Amino acid sequence: MTIAVEKVLYTARATAEGGRDGRAASDDGKLDVVVAPPKEMGGTGEGTNPEQLFAAGYAACFHSALKLVARKARQDAEGSTVTAEVGIGPIADGVGYGLEVALVVSLPGVEKAVAEELVAKAHEVCPYSNATRGNLKVDLSLAE
Repeated sequence: MTIAVEKVLYTARATAEGGRDGRAASDDGKLDVVVAPPKEMGGTGEGTNPEQLFAAGYAACFHSALKLVARKARQDAEGSTVTAEVGIGPIADGVGYGLEVALVVSLPGVEKAVAEELVAKAHEVCPYSNATRGNLKVDLSLAE
């Protein structure tokens, strides 16, 4: 299923050169990073990598969605955090690579059952969740 955007409110633009061993920058200059494969994948690890960038974006986006649904439910999301873990590995057909995501949410002071409901609702609202739904495994959990 394709999700259609009714009206584009903002468009981010970034350009990469050198792929996983190069540089990526946004057109406004606010993001400009060296990209390098992690040591675990045979690289130098002397830069960020696409998985870290995806994890940071997903965590920030999901946290915004969480704060939105918490506010609507009159729950206090003060001090909350979202940690995204993005794994990469070969896919079953052996031709390419795929990603998997684990989102770990901390909602201090919110009852566990309520926190679980908020996380589930945030997963329905978050643009990253909507973009990846049905395309990769996303595990949701509450921090211990």
